Amino acid sequence: MTGVSHQGDYTIRPFSSVDEFRACVALQEETWGHGFSERVPTAILKVSQILGGVSAGAYDPSGGLVGFVFGMTGLRGGQLVHWSDMLAVRKEARDGGLGRMLKAYQREQVLALGVERMHWTFDPLQSRNAYLNFSKLGIVVHEYVQDMYGQTDSPLHLGIGTDRFIALWQLKSERVEARLARVDAMVTAEEAGDTPFALGVRTDSGEPRPGEANLSLTADRLRVAIPTDIVTIMNHSMELAMEWRMATRPVFAHYLRDGYEVRELVRGDRSSDYLLAKIAQ
Repeated sequence: MTGVSHQGDYTIRPFSSVDEFRACVALQEETWGHGFSERVPTAILKVSQILGGVSAGAYDPSGGLVGFVFGMTGLRGGQLVHWSDMLAVRKEARDGGLGRMLKAYQREQVLALGVERMHWTFDPLQSRNAYLNFSKLGIVVHEYVQDMYGQTDSPLHLGIGTDRFIALWQLKSERVEARLARVDAMVTAEEAGDTPFALGVRTDSGEPRPGEANLSLTADRLRVAIPTDIVTIMNHSMELAMEWRMATRPVFAHYLRDGYEVRELVRGDRSSDYLLAKIAQ
């Protein structure tokens, strides 16, 4: 792929030189930990470009690499799809929309190949990533996988396993196009107020703790609470972080298996709510 995109102060383009591929590997280690055993090496980054994948970096005006996106194109269930495997942005470039820009770039590149579905994974307990995925990109989720990557040596994954949502990004849908154009209103906390909880939150101990799960609901829409800042909880109490994992795991697994999809994340100060909806038959 040869696409070049100018997004604000950034230029997003495929890696081309050996030094650029090596800089991407270094940024992986900076993000997921030095010596991260699951980093994507230079050879695979390069080969993916040949086979319809995306291996591209975001560069600032000085030419410095500040972010990258990597994904592979192939068949899933007999359908051509793109799997976005990694995306990272340096700390100093975060909170400015660069992650969204990289995803939008990736979308345009694979649409040019005729690909209309993209997947990637993310931790359901990480509200920051979830908010980007649902509210800014317009994904939905139909799949929850327990310990998808097993135990890894990244410090970002230690302690609470690697349970993951699999994002479904329907690249040409009205929902996705509206979210990317920022014209589609997201659900607010007030609008979600009457939606029953499949898993609520308790704050009687000071920290947000999972309430009692309800796996017998049949309403068209449901709510599932998570802590807004799981990283802070992990730093203070890995036991409480694991309590959240073990509470949310059966709820997501049950309702996604029972014909619901995850459609939104409504963020709050201390806890946030996923909104699940029955899939129309």
